[in-house]
Amino acid sequence: MADKTSVGIIGLGIIGSRIAAVLRRDGYPVSVWNRTPRPEPKFLSSPQEVAETTDIIQLFVRDGVALLEVLHALASGLRESHIVMNHATVSPAETLEAARLVAERGASFLDVPFTGSRDAAAQGELVYYIGGEDSVLERARPVLTASSKAILPMGQIGAATYIKIATNMISAAQVGVLAEALALLDRGGVPLVKLQEALSQNVASSGVITAKLPLMLAGDFEPRFSVKNMFKDLQIALRTVERKEIDLPVTGAAAGALMGALQAGWGEDDFASLARHYAYSRSVPKKENLISEKTLSGEPEESVATSTEPASPEKKGLFGFLRRFK
Repeated sequence: MADKTSVGIIGLGIIGSRIAAVLRRDGYPVSVWNRTPRPEPKFLSSPQEVAETTDIIQLFVRDGVALLEVLHALASGLRESHIVMNHATVSPAETLEAARLVAERGASFLDVPFTGSRDAAAQGELVYYIGGEDSVLERARPVLTASSKAILPMGQIGAATYIKIATNMISAAQVGVLAEALALLDRGGVPLVKLQEALSQNVASSGVITAKLPLMLAGDFEPRFSVKNMFKDLQIALRTVERKEIDLPVTGAAAGALMGALQAGWGEDDFASLARHYAYSRSVPKKENLISEKTLSGEPEESVATSTEPASPEKKGLFGFLRRFK
């Protein structure tokens, strides 16, 4: 362990907590901080203390506001030898502001969003997109390698942020239309598992469909990537193109469906819970007249309620097709 770079993890959510565990298993000395205290080894008192006791700092905070708050809190502890890596999906403007704050202290910054969910993080198989100088990446590479299966340089600071937003736009649209496709089959009396069989031999299949379709069929909406976080990322996409003379109607429609899921109280669930909009087998709590006899059998899963205003499958206004949610 004495030969390993010391690492600070700030943000112990679904991903950050698992990255801390992976790094410890790989022999790295890891110090952590989270806004809400956790029973974690070397849980320190503040972001500043994390900076004072580590060399590389990885940030897994929720959004841009949290990112800038944490950077202000740890700034006085930063040194020229530090590398600060932001893994949260934030706006390009917030990424550049974060880099500026770190540079003011003489430290180095990398823009490092990732793809991969809870299970990939636990297995050390994330894919990192990198924005920043090659020389800084090479210094940070051993730490990133411990929790990843691929490290993909994308260009200057900010480029990786754009890539991450773009890939999430694609994922949200695919899962949204997958939920609609299952509803089409359900209303047509076709067993839903037949879509899985068909897609296995169809060019329309994709990585996200392969990952999410079994969850939707099983009603398993335990969060790998939550509704609220995907909605946040689509809001970033829509705001980023404002005054750039383009429109994103498909992304706007996907954001509308996610807004409906938030209003229904599914914000903490995986964004595969868009399936619940259509009330086919296992997708919603069992209620009279909601589950068709033509759908697959099985006990439905209960949702995690975070709202007092449930949405009905008939509330088509929640889907927000071709509307911009900002």
